[in-house]
Order: sequence, then structure tokens, then C-alpha cells
Amino acid sequence: MTAKVTVEDVERVAELAHLELKPEETPRMLHDLNAILDYVAELNELDTTGVAPLAQVSELGERGCGERAARRRAATFTGSRCRDAPGA
Repeated sequence: MTAKVTVEDVERVAELAHLELKPEETPRMLHDLNAILDYVAELNELDTTGVAPLAQVSELGERGCGERAARRRAATFTGSRCRDAPGA
């Protein structure tokens, strides 16, 4: 992992986010932020030729949700689930 974020960067981000980091939390935050940047760099290496850009994932509609959406549509709330629901 290449160090891209410094301790000073972590402290500044914590300040901007109104976080009170304890001194022992700084190394972990430093590691995590660098890991995130490494992952983004890895994603930037992917060939996205022919992939249409999206402003947000919701533009995918049902295609983006696939199996999960199908299960949600197929779910029925009967029996004890409805009987035990608040206000039932």
C-alpha cells in the first residue's frame, strides 16, 4: 500500500468532519483512508470501454437490483408477520 494520506491529512479530515479522534485511533484511520484510495486506484485501472456513465445507481432501475428486487416483489406478508405488526 502506497501512503497517500498523512497524519496531518487525517487530523484535517477529522476536524472537517467534526470527529474527535483519540491519538490511538489516528493510525487506524490513516490505514483505512489509504486502503480506500488504493481500492479507488485499482478501480480506475478497469477497462470501462462501452459502459455508459451513470449519474446515480438508481438509473439502472430494476436491472440493477435483479434477484433482490424479484424476491422483494414475490414476498408476501401474511400470517404471524402481519398479526404481530404494530397497529395490526
